[in-house]
Amino acid sequence: MTDQSPLEFTPGPDTRRALRDALGRFATGVTVVTCLGPEGPLGITVNSFASVSLDPALVLWSVDRASSRAAAFAEAATFAIHILGREERDLAARFTRNGGGFDGLDWTDSPDGLPRLRGTLARFDCARHAVHDGGDHLILVGAVLRAAFRPGAPLLFSQGHFGDFAP
Repeated sequence: MTDQSPLEFTPGPDTRRALRDALGRFATGVTVVTCLGPEGPLGITVNSFASVSLDPALVLWSVDRASSRAAAFAEAATFAIHILGREERDLAARFTRNGGGFDGLDWTDSPDGLPRLRGTLARFDCARHAVHDGGDHLILVGAVLRAAFRPGAPLLFSQGHFGDFAP
């Protein structure tokens, strides 16, 4: 084992890249969050997802305020969070840069009109519970209305790359 001293820094404007690199050392799952926006179904790839509470069932995720999709998600009464399986890298890529990820995609509506992606590892249909200030991000908390899951391994993201987990 190599003993390397960590790069220590104070977060600030001159160390943004170092902060991103340090945060990237934490492997996360990959999700696509969807809602029905003013112009139709909208989606965004997100790795800032976490469970908050089991009773009541609450989850959270965050979106960059600079995203063209941030306002639509902050105003949406409902949204769906889809946890992606390791075979769904292409689905993650569809929703990274713009809201056009639904073009040519086979998707379905929930009974109340929420856009759902087919076949994902897990899904949480949520009602907006709260929106909080998170610096340059908005933190959205959802009350879980319905959930579904299937067997499989999750898609992971770490240090700028997708990967998977083998138990």
